[in-house]
Amino acid sequence: MLKFLRGNIYFSLLLRLFIIVVLYAICRIAFYIFNASSFPEFNFSHFLMLLYGGLKFDISAIIYLNLLFIASQIIPLKVRYSKRYQKIFAGIFFFSNGLGLAFNIGDIAYFPFTLKRSTFSMFSQFSNEQNLGTLALKFIFIDYWYTTLLFALCLYAMYWTYKQIPIKKPKIKNTTIYGSSAAVMMLLIIWFSIAGMRGGFRHSTRPITLSNAGEYVQDPSEINIVINTPFSIIRTLKTKPLKEQNFFSKAVADSLYNPIKRPILNQKFKPKNVVVIILESFSREYIGFFNPQLDGGKYKGYTPFLDSLARHSLCFTNAYANGRKSIEGLPSVISSIPGINEPFVLSYYSGNRINSLGGLLAEKGYHTSFFHGAPNGSMGFSSYIKMAGIKHYFGKSEYAHDDDFDGIWGIWDEPFLQYWAKNINTFKQPFFTSVFTLSSHHPFKLPAAYEGKFPKGTLPIHQNVGYTDMALRKFFKTVAKSEWYKNTLFIITADHSTLASHPEYQTSLGAFAVPIIIFDPSGDLKGVRDYPVQQIDIAPTILNYLNFDKAYFAFGHDMLQPQKNHFIVNTIDGNYEIIKDQYVLKYNEESSKLYNYKNDVLLKAEIGKSHPQEKQELETYLKAFIQQYNKNMIGNSLTVD
Repeated sequence: MLKFLRGNIYFSLLLRLFIIVVLYAICRIAFYIFNASSFPEFNFSHFLMLLYGGLKFDISAIIYLNLLFIASQIIPLKVRYSKRYQKIFAGIFFFSNGLGLAFNIGDIAYFPFTLKRSTFSMFSQFSNEQNLGTLALKFIFIDYWYTTLLFALCLYAMYWTYKQIPIKKPKIKNTTIYGSSAAVMMLLIIWFSIAGMRGGFRHSTRPITLSNAGEYVQDPSEINIVINTPFSIIRTLKTKPLKEQNFFSKAVADSLYNPIKRPILNQKFKPKNVVVIILESFSREYIGFFNPQLDGGKYKGYTPFLDSLARHSLCFTNAYANGRKSIEGLPSVISSIPGINEPFVLSYYSGNRINSLGGLLAEKGYHTSFFHGAPNGSMGFSSYIKMAGIKHYFGKSEYAHDDDFDGIWGIWDEPFLQYWAKNINTFKQPFFTSVFTLSSHHPFKLPAAYEGKFPKGTLPIHQNVGYTDMALRKFFKTVAKSEWYKNTLFIITADHSTLASHPEYQTSLGAFAVPIIIFDPSGDLKGVRDYPVQQIDIAPTILNYLNFDKAYFAFGHDMLQPQKNHFIVNTIDGNYEIIKDQYVLKYNEESSKLYNYKNDVLLKAEIGKSHPQEKQELETYLKAFIQQYNKNMIGNSLTVD
């Protein structure tokens, strides 16, 4: 078989790319050997897992770097078999892959200085060095000669093995068959290349990024072993590193806004179970209980079950998301990390050490789990959950019944929530568990049995909201029979808002409006709070309510005890929005505008000139937030040791 394939241009392409895969694996082993002291100890089997995980990132980077070379070998033209043509593209192959190897091997020496793989920012970092050439020569030939030697050996191995792989022009007996088969092969290779760059075939899986390496690690620092430097540079081409800001002294910044939360002493910890429900795209607008003022008081919404549950719960009717994407919602709710300008999991800082509501409760002996009915790996959730210290992940693979697959995103909410309920009953108490629903998502399909069963409303999503609300009703009916039920806090919110039909939910403020409901079956928490709160407040609120007795890091505050300086922050396209009391400030470096959103729900009347003190106060708090956010992201200090 191999003799038959020898010389085949497609097989030769595969072999030549495989050469680079092997060299990247060698670089990864060398990276670990020379930097072993920077990583926690682990056994050989775990190291094999890191190598295995690295394959996905290597394949992605290698395809990116070899796009031109791959294209040159698959175009269905006879010219690709000429010697001159092959020599030209051999040069391109050696240059692009030599560059990738140079960055990979260079990081072996540079890593101890930064403790992170190099990103695209390194080009601007060294752009103003006057003696860069002298430094580079010293770095390459004196201080780190061994990495230069490794680079030379890799280049030679790449060149020698490439030359051992021939390409032979086939005997073309029928040009029609040749042309059509070549076109089919080209399309197949393009398809596989796109999948390789993205990190998978599923449409529901976002292109892999740095944080996806968390799926294979035991410690966040090991992400640097799994990924490779070319991948790190490519994935950070469009992201911008934060700049440390010093608007205030540390003491003043801490007095205005301090993300370090200290425990209240002499309080006994309450080991209640914690259940967090994150609803896909559930705008606050959809829930009738939260909107008695809409449509002249006649608005009913699309969630009869949540309306009934809200009457027995503590409801925050002025709550906001900290982002507009699912990958921003999960870190906000679980880890109290907002999506500022870009999702945390896609940022330069996605490899930072983090904690989470579930991870911190695990330190108190809690069983921890997360459920998401999408294919495992979708949106990088499985990686993030592992990084957040939540031990058990349940996805579509664990559900293992494709009859309930919606054909696009994952398992329908009704059966998946029942699956969740069944599993919760097997968990040792106390436990933390969370679910992320998915049926209220475009293209807004419903199971055939439920077509026409829910009000269609004015937006396509409305009937899906009704379906998920029904699934929640059945979930609570199931778990209400469980012995753990009354010793449990249920927190219900949304990952983000989405399309709205009422003008007040179409403003820059209304676009972030989500529900936050805390339901305690024991009846201890009831009522309505109308002051502004946000997703990142959920984790510290629950931890404080349970009298968590250790210091921890959270960008949010306790919603049950709103501080005098409690404010809400989100961003759209680089523009900040800060909410405090009845005011909202829209802010960027060029301008800032103040509105009273209580009296002016459509945000039409700018009042900054008539309220200079309030405007200055919100700008001060926003600058304190930016200073603390940037400092802790850059310093990798999102945990308390």
